[in-house]
Amino acid sequence: MITRVQWLADDAERRALIAAHPESILVSPDMPLRANLSVLDNIAVIPQYRSNLAYDPAADQAWALLGRVDMTGMAFKRDPDLSHDERFVAKLLRAAIARPPVILVDRPGMLLPDCHHPPRVAALLERLADLLNDCWILDYTWNAPLYPHR
Repeated sequence: MITRVQWLADDAERRALIAAHPESILVSPDMPLRANLSVLDNIAVIPQYRSNLAYDPAADQAWALLGRVDMTGMAFKRDPDLSHDERFVAKLLRAAIARPPVILVDRPGMLLPDCHHPPRVAALLERLADLLNDCWILDYTWNAPLYPHR
């Protein structure tokens, strides 16, 4: 897996980069979870829809991903009951289960406002590394001091 931080000067540049990569899946504050579904179902719906997989094997895949990141305790929660961290993990796993060529983690500070987000994102990506192709962190240049030097 390749992970890189794509530094952005402003929102126009962010939108242009996202538009230029239609093959990617976005993990973003702008892409909500389905509020009527549990976390498990939010993740499982992706292979059901994209691969016409039956619910049980799709849910097994989703459960396995939750286990990889030690977050099975949130499997049956719905969006309104999730912490920021749980919501971020659910969105990341929903993207990861699709195995896209690129996952774009858009403005992680907005997704994880109550923690120092670079180490949390890095730890999650490390646990999923063998499942991911390419992951880009999209962040504004003024947040660069938050990240370790590469």
